[in-house]
Amino acid sequence: MPLANHATSVPVTVDETKCIAAKGCTVCVDVCPLDVLAIDIAKGSAYMKYDECWYCMPCETDCPTGAVSVSIPYLLR
Repeated sequence: MPLANHATSVPVTVDETKCIAAKGCTVCVDVCPLDVLAIDIAKGSAYMKYDECWYCMPCETDCPTGAVSVSIPYLLR
């Protein structure tokens, strides 16, 4: 799997101001079927570790604070 170089190159982005991973939340990581999300311990928020996504949306749907957003490419909508 290709590593994500920067946040804008990945379809799943996490708003660090809303993410409560520092408080122990791992919902987005747990529901991802590809295991591409991870928790950055230093920042206390989730991020997309690998540039892979099925656009299945449970990470965005199940996030209790609405911190996760999935950008679906125009041609897949």
